[in-house]
Amino acid sequence: MSNFSKEDILRIAKEQDVKFVRLQFTDIFGILKNVAITVEQLEKALDNKCMFDGSSIEGFVRIEESDMYLRPDINTLAIFPWRPQAGKVARLICDVYNPDGTPFEGDPRYILKRAIKKATDMGYDEFNVGPECEFFLFLTDNEGNPTTATHDNAGYFDLGPVDLGENARRDMCLVLEEMGFEIEASHHEVAPGQHEIDFKYGEALTTADNIMTFKLVVKMVAQRNGLHATFIPKPIFGINGSGMHTNMSLFKNGKNAFYDENDPLQLSKDAYYFIGGIMKHMRSIVAITNPLVNSYKRLVPGYEAPVYIAWSARNRSPLIRIPAARGSSTRVELRCPDPSCNPYLALSAILSAGLDGIKNKIQPPASIDKNIFEMTEQQRIAEGIDSLPGSLREAIDELSKSELAREVLGEHVFNKFIEAKNDEWQDYSKKITQWEIDQYLTKY
Repeated sequence: MSNFSKEDILRIAKEQDVKFVRLQFTDIFGILKNVAITVEQLEKALDNKCMFDGSSIEGFVRIEESDMYLRPDINTLAIFPWRPQAGKVARLICDVYNPDGTPFEGDPRYILKRAIKKATDMGYDEFNVGPECEFFLFLTDNEGNPTTATHDNAGYFDLGPVDLGENARRDMCLVLEEMGFEIEASHHEVAPGQHEIDFKYGEALTTADNIMTFKLVVKMVAQRNGLHATFIPKPIFGINGSGMHTNMSLFKNGKNAFYDENDPLQLSKDAYYFIGGIMKHMRSIVAITNPLVNSYKRLVPGYEAPVYIAWSARNRSPLIRIPAARGSSTRVELRCPDPSCNPYLALSAILSAGLDGIKNKIQPPASIDKNIFEMTEQQRIAEGIDSLPGSLREAIDELSKSELAREVLGEHVFNKFIEAKNDEWQDYSKKITQWEIDQYLTKY
């Protein structure tokens, strides 16, 4: 992360001929919002004097308490490479504050900062996160509206000319690099039209910011290539959905706190307890990491999605995997989150679950080193393997009973999130699907 001062921002804006600055923030559902200002208003914004109407943002505040302030994080300055180079457009990611100068409790970025402070108070220097964001590229119709027709029929690691997304992915990587990302890999994924671009891990708040920027860039570059990018988890029946495998590690005194060379798996007690905490709370927080009705169409057996609450260092079928790298690269990979989640809330919930495991020394069950997908239900029961909720309805019921989630999210977001997701489920439940028409219309 850059270490800018207010004067640096003003100087860079002038030198780069910036004409507009977008002050970005995220609502509780992970939707990126912004207020655009002219460069002449930039100094005022940097003095934390930029106000907006919070009542117009879903899940924020009531109309009687609507005045809110955006405080730019000056280290998030970036110039949009896809905008005109004469009269450039820049962005700053902002924290949301109340008029009395206190952080707004409904700001997802503040919620993650609060969770990170909990880790700091427990003696940890950093919570590092490396996400693996998958997405689909679809064709658009003559009016430019998205379809669900994939732009290719390629498979895992295929290349051109079968992989028709090569050019779009290349453009995405170039734009991301211009915005300060370190791209580690990009490739075609398992399903037709499905792709993945991996960027270097970083401290949790920076990574959450980067996930929001990543999704914006992917969508913008796809549009410029005549395609539509989507991060919904399961856009097409019968093929793999999109996940956001999340690799995590805690550091203490500059060293990876998950590594212990004397353990048979070279994992520390902190690592085991962290895993134990996630396993204990996963059913309660999965509505945060997998927040859509559609999320649970991905989380079904048969499409490589991790639905069973288990862990292993040797196979990819459990919910939690320990990648082979050790030493400073030792990490825990949680495989259920999908890219539709609000990354600030998801990382807050996962970190807090793991810290609860460390605090209360929650020992995980024995690792499951065989393919859980091939086990019978009786075998899974015998091994004590539970599964994730099967629907958003079930996930919200679990969330509503979770004291950990209530503490992590705070009363405001906890209640607003559950209320909105209950409404979403009720709306979905009233809809008549094509499946119902196909199954019942001629029979009854």
